Amino acid sequence: QVQLVESGGGLVQPGGSLSLSCAASGRIFSIKAMGWYRQAPGKQRELVALIPSSGSTNYADSVKGRFTISRDNAKNTVYLQMNSLKPEDTAVYYCNAVDLRVVTGIKYRELWGQGTLVTVSS
Repeated sequence: QVQLVESGGGLVQPGGSLSLSCAASGRIFSIKAMGWYRQAPGKQRELVALIPSSGSTNYADSVKGRFTISRDNAKNTVYLQMNSLKPEDTAVYYCNAVDLRVVTGIKYRELWGQGTLVTVSS
């Protein structure tokens, strides 16, 4: 069974830092892109950052210069380093994988993690 397992998150004061990680479990052959989305209470889910298997990363304007997405292809893991956190960053953060292929040839168009809560508050 293929799934995305997130870790990290929690409560942090404004200006602080947090790190999220998301590992794709299973017999993974390739993943075209991995990313992070977030959903604040009463709002729609939005893209935070995206990193393809090759090529440049993409960030939401609201997090540029503060968040850094990285990826370890050997571990099928994506990371999100969040610095200078603001109260408006409070949300459930979801890991996302696009075009995930397992060694048997089965392809998953899109997978989501279960979500991890990030709360920025004093």
